[in-house]
Amino acid sequence: MADLPFSPSRLKLFNWHKWAGISILALSAVRLLWRLTHPAPALPGNIVQAMPDWQLKAHHLTHIALYALFFVVPLIGWAYTSATGFPVVLFGQYPLPDLVGPDKALAALLKPWHQISAYTLAILAALHIAAALKHQLVDRDGLLQRMSLRG
Repeated sequence: MADLPFSPSRLKLFNWHKWAGISILALSAVRLLWRLTHPAPALPGNIVQAMPDWQLKAHHLTHIALYALFFVVPLIGWAYTSATGFPVVLFGQYPLPDLVGPDKALAALLKPWHQISAYTLAILAALHIAAALKHQLVDRDGLLQRMSLRG
């Protein structure tokens, strides 16, 4: 998308990208509020006993990192687009306030951080899915069913 020549199509893609980011940010806020008021049940004892200590630590750190990145990625993107001077107009109707003023140097600093954090989020999401599939297909410990029933 970033390599496309300046055109109406490119602007449309960037707007959709911004809308997706703001939507993810809003849904993440709702999800976090839900999780704070409805704590996840503890892992069943049989799963805890079967998991090596490093997997339990990875389990907790991955969840924390995913929640953090659900906020970090869109907020850095929003700050980046603000610094470039292009506002976020949600769904083409609702202008959102700029997080920072136009600043080319700041935009240049934020752009790689948005990319790095987005790729990190994608990698962690893939690892999370792989771990869930491992529990389902290799361990057959019922963790996936627990996730779908208790959320």
